[in-house]
Amino acid sequence: MLANLYTYSLFGIDARTVQVEVDISPASMPKTILVGLAEAAVRESTHRIERALVNSGYSRPIDRIVINLSPADFPKEAPSFDLPIALGILTASGQMQSEHLGEFAAVGELALDGTVRPIKGALSMAMQAKADGRRGLVVPVENAREAAVVEGVEVVPVGSLAEAVGIYTGMIPIEPLNFSWQEAVAEYGQYNIDYSDVKGQELAKRAVTVAAAGRHHLLMLGSPGTGKTLLAQRLGTVLPDLSPEESLQTTRIYSAVGRLAEGQSLILTRPFRSPHHTISEAGLVGGGSTPTPGEISLAHNGILFLDELPEFNRRTLEVLRQPLEENRVTISRAMGSVTFPASLMLLAAMNPCPCGYRGDPKRQCACSPLQIERYLSKISGPLLDRIDIHVEVPPVPFRELSDERTGTTSAQMREQVLAAREMQRERFGRDTLALNGTMSPRQIRRFCKLDADAETLLKTAMDEMGLSARAHDKILRVGRTIADLEGSDRITAGHLSEAINYRTLDRNYWGS
Repeated sequence: MLANLYTYSLFGIDARTVQVEVDISPASMPKTILVGLAEAAVRESTHRIERALVNSGYSRPIDRIVINLSPADFPKEAPSFDLPIALGILTASGQMQSEHLGEFAAVGELALDGTVRPIKGALSMAMQAKADGRRGLVVPVENAREAAVVEGVEVVPVGSLAEAVGIYTGMIPIEPLNFSWQEAVAEYGQYNIDYSDVKGQELAKRAVTVAAAGRHHLLMLGSPGTGKTLLAQRLGTVLPDLSPEESLQTTRIYSAVGRLAEGQSLILTRPFRSPHHTISEAGLVGGGSTPTPGEISLAHNGILFLDELPEFNRRTLEVLRQPLEENRVTISRAMGSVTFPASLMLLAAMNPCPCGYRGDPKRQCACSPLQIERYLSKISGPLLDRIDIHVEVPPVPFRELSDERTGTTSAQMREQVLAAREMQRERFGRDTLALNGTMSPRQIRRFCKLDADAETLLKTAMDEMGLSARAHDKILRVGRTIADLEGSDRITAGHLSEAINYRTLDRNYWGS
């Protein structure tokens, strides 16, 4: 007999439809043949499936079994094919009959005792099932909540092969899992940190507010222990909430790499990624023989924090330049190209020198000029040019640390950010993804017109500081954001002066 049913395979973060065909015919010697460009993890599945069938109370056919995974022109490498192949063998051998094989797709890895184990990418698979017009998707219990987010698809959780057979044959009623957005927000959409935890550093908080309002990249420079990491970790608390679309985009990435917490259905807070400085290029931007997302994609719609920036390999940092401009990264392999989203805010922190105390009023720097030059030269000028705001984070005086009064809170900063973002939504109209930090040159010319005083100030700064054309545009973008924070339609000389101050730090330290 011949059995046909459907499943899904991941390629990058996208799911592709796979038809599982199982044919069983008499043969003198029992043999299982698996075709359809199956990788090692799928080829080995035949042994797991055979024992899962027997240990679940079914019979392993003593015939020739041919399993075809179609289409055969792209590789299949995940263990998620176990469950549909097992169901196909049971159908082709006459051990089960079902009218739902075309309506419900199935995914899941099998243990030797027939238990269904979780898989990666269930959310993308549910989205593809909806696009295919399937009635529903049978998934492992652990993946049900993330898959149930997709409306219009019945997500049926199963814990074992026998339970899946019961669902398909009608012996167990089909009871799709329901998703509640309100419950998910209450459970996973809250922050337990606040900028009120950061004593002092009001100037740095102002820079963070400007960066958040326009989605500008930010570099913080200061001695160890001044609060750079605390400032970075709390950035998500002042950003707008993730929209449903943004939440789905981000969750798809985490689902595809198996990074969702157990039982979690959605990513509802801005992701914050802080990779160690020993990370490789592939770990940062993505890669592998079968491309997988890197840290910049895991930070999509959120924050990528690079602490101790000069300690990163310079070549690793250089691969950031293009994704920061394009908000995506494309990885090409022989089997095809994959594009991962990478729309993020870059936050970087560094010490002013190897010992960390250059310019500190209470500690003496022990570094030689040559050591400082080598340390700072690890960061290239083109990368610095792509970071809109540079701010110094000085040591906090004792009187501020011991002051019981709280400084600026996340709620206060967030109120300013949301008001500025609203002005940008009105300015850019239908282009809801446009923000000041991502304005094109044409938009800069249209929305960043200067009066005579402001234009004179910018020209003087360009001449004296030797700024590049990219830095010129960055100043205008930041100036536009500062004006938005004050509710002004015009960029005045005062707004531009603050924006220029955010570009002086690299000139003071790098001397260019």
